[in-house]
Amino acid sequence: MRAALRDTAETIITAVVIFLVLQGTTQSFLIDGSSMEPTLLQNERLLVNRFVYAKASFSLFGEQNYLFGGPRRGDVVVFHPPDGSDTEFVKRIVGMPGDWIDLDGESVYVNGEKTSYVDVNTARRSDDYPMQVPPEEYFVLGDNRRVSVDSRNWGTVSRDSLVGRAWAVYWPIQALKIFG
Repeated sequence: MRAALRDTAETIITAVVIFLVLQGTTQSFLIDGSSMEPTLLQNERLLVNRFVYAKASFSLFGEQNYLFGGPRRGDVVVFHPPDGSDTEFVKRIVGMPGDWIDLDGESVYVNGEKTSYVDVNTARRSDDYPMQVPPEEYFVLGDNRRVSVDSRNWGTVSRDSLVGRAWAVYWPIQALKIFG
């Protein structure tokens, strides 16, 4: 009887620990809108890894270090938009700090090279191009740029605004996909 009680207690404690770790490192996000189609569709549920952009408590050469490499070009990220909205957005990082971004009305150029991030129709919304992405900032675009509100509208996104990187679509189950 004691062994069974101990086994049950160990199972419950293990389950609670796993639950708490997942709660602290992941977040569920509901896709609301079509700005990331075809990558993410309306009403899909996205699991976001909040821990992947954890900052190290030390820095080398005056630069902030990340425990797991930090944001990269091409990452699909969830962030707090710089327009002050309480709603979190999901977009793709196209420009890293120091990159030169140019839009010609059709394509996106990063440091002079044409990119192929999903949608090839990228209208300018101002004449402020080419522009350099400031330090500790990121240039983000939706994959469906015809309807996306993104860095073309409100500028770059600060490093501190990033919530995390898209990890997996888990609902509906037939749409299951894992992001690299």
